[in-house]
Amino acid sequence: MAPSADPAADPKAASPCEGTTLLLIRHAPADDRNRLTGRTDVTAVVDAGAAAALAALAGPVDRIVASPALRCRLTAAALWPGADVDQDPRLWEQDFGAWEGAAYAHLPDLGPIGADELARTAPPGGESFAALCDRTIPALQDLARRGGRVAVVAHAGTVRAALACATGSMAGALAFRIAPLSLTVIEARPAGWVVACVNRLAP
Repeated sequence: MAPSADPAADPKAASPCEGTTLLLIRHAPADDRNRLTGRTDVTAVVDAGAAAALAALAGPVDRIVASPALRCRLTAAALWPGADVDQDPRLWEQDFGAWEGAAYAHLPDLGPIGADELARTAPPGGESFAALCDRTIPALQDLARRGGRVAVVAHAGTVRAALACATGSMAGALAFRIAPLSLTVIEARPAGWVVACVNRLAP
């Protein structure tokens, strides 16, 4: 599927159901051995105490949805033991194609490139951040239409896609740092999304 001109600026994506709060949580540190793991399914190193603290920080939730990635499912299970967790494959991390599994130190240097161009640059055989937004933003909108406080346990790319939706800028979303086991909150208002916090860590 070809990416739209700017999925983050889609007016349908900018009109959430009022009363919705998306609690976006990046998975716990991945056991990636310092290699790029977008679609590579690796486990996570989950600290039970840290997970409990982040769940307390997030507060009550009405529904929990996770990426099917093992690292996300393990994180969700640690955050809310015994709770029902839905899965949505649209929340998967960006597919880095030929770069999957490469050591971070050996990734290609893209040279001087602007954020807009970077958002539309895809690795060989992979997808761009714009393509990730094309599949992820509709998933978030589906959740928003149901209302309530929805926890989304996914990836850094997924969280940035949500920020692109909220701010209307894919390029701007790429500037945000999203740490493992961090909380980003966006809320619905009549005029659209409001970013309540980004990359918040439990004390």
